[in-house]
Amino acid sequence: MTRGSLRLRLIAGAGVAIALALVVAWFAMGWLFNGHVERRVEDELLVQVRPLLADLQLARGVPVAGSEPADPRFAVPAGGLYWQVSTAKGAIRSVSLWDSRLPHPVAAPAGTWRVRRADGPFGQRLLLMERAIRLQPHEPAVIVQLGYDLAKLAPAQREFGREMALFLALLWTVLALAAWAQVGLGLRPLRRVGHEVERLRRDASARLGGGGYPRELAPLTESIDALADAREADLVRARRRAADLAHGLKTPLAALAVQSARARESGEVLIADGLDSSIAAVRAAIDGELARTRISLVPEGRSTAALPLIERLITVIEQTEAGERVAFSLACANDATLPLAGDDAAELLGPLLENAARHARRLVHVAVDTIGEQRLLIVGDDGSGLDTAQRDEAILRGARLDSADEGHGLGLAIARELAEATRGKLTLLRSPLGGLEVRVRWPLSG
Repeated sequence: MTRGSLRLRLIAGAGVAIALALVVAWFAMGWLFNGHVERRVEDELLVQVRPLLADLQLARGVPVAGSEPADPRFAVPAGGLYWQVSTAKGAIRSVSLWDSRLPHPVAAPAGTWRVRRADGPFGQRLLLMERAIRLQPHEPAVIVQLGYDLAKLAPAQREFGREMALFLALLWTVLALAAWAQVGLGLRPLRRVGHEVERLRRDASARLGGGGYPRELAPLTESIDALADAREADLVRARRRAADLAHGLKTPLAALAVQSARARESGEVLIADGLDSSIAAVRAAIDGELARTRISLVPEGRSTAALPLIERLITVIEQTEAGERVAFSLACANDATLPLAGDDAAELLGPLLENAARHARRLVHVAVDTIGEQRLLIVGDDGSGLDTAQRDEAILRGARLDSADEGHGLGLAIARELAEATRGKLTLLRSPLGGLEVRVRWPLSG
């Protein structure tokens, strides 16, 4: 469950650690409570024994009690509270002992009370306080023993344990919620890093540095920025190599074109047609790869006003042979935008308008609209259109530039890749006008 989630792993670890700490605290507080209660019992016994010690005397070496403790439990047989005074010649004890005796002390101290636990009469476990007291300087010492049945403390100890367990369970819940909140706050910068990395994926020029991250994340953000710098440098080098290759091939292609023209002039029409076809295919491949190189550097997060761009492109296309014979229908709000930079938007929209004008009979329809959380670009024509298989093949042919002929292939492929580079999706449908309709959708958020 926690293997794939750092948050759950941290929360589970904190919960277990808090639980262990509270269990230890429960035992420790129980031990402290028992010690406190027993010290209170010892104090109580010392208070109870004072009247006995005040009037205690020896008669021929046998202790005699002038007065006894006032607590009635001393007068109840097996009542749990006992006293006993003994010498070598005899002993006196409380009525609660009946005909039993307290455990004989091995050596009771004279200067202080000794506290120990021992098995007493009636199967009881006793808390014993013992001391050797000399009543007169020349008389033998008497051993004074006080006993308390530890079973009398058990109800209070159990009640304290239950209440403490309930309190600690509530405390565990509060601390677990606090740990959950702490983990959430601690991981929030990582969530920011995730968003920034996503932005970096869309825009090669974006960087994480200077984002106000905690010091602990500085090595991570610096490494990501270094990786992004290396990636951008690789892309720039790739673009330059592609451009250098294209320029390097221009001269050989021009030479081949001259050879084709000479062959055509000499009557070798088939050879000239073959050369022209090969030259066109190579040029298409070069143009396509250059376009793809530009697409790899397309940043996201940019926008371009749609209406002025569409009007400018339509004006240019109307000057061409295909554009002269068709009319353009435009449905676009003044404030509508396309989620691409200006050059990239023109790179996407230009081939779509050129293809529509080339294949339309009389009308090309262009629209930019917002539907829900999506921005929609529509370019449709009233031409012969394509069936489903042909629409799929048009996209496929565009992807395979070596087999693309004049028509939909390369332009659609470039438009599709530009759309995908900016998180859009290009689809081909049958237009209500009867021809082909190209739709490009972009999400407006996320």
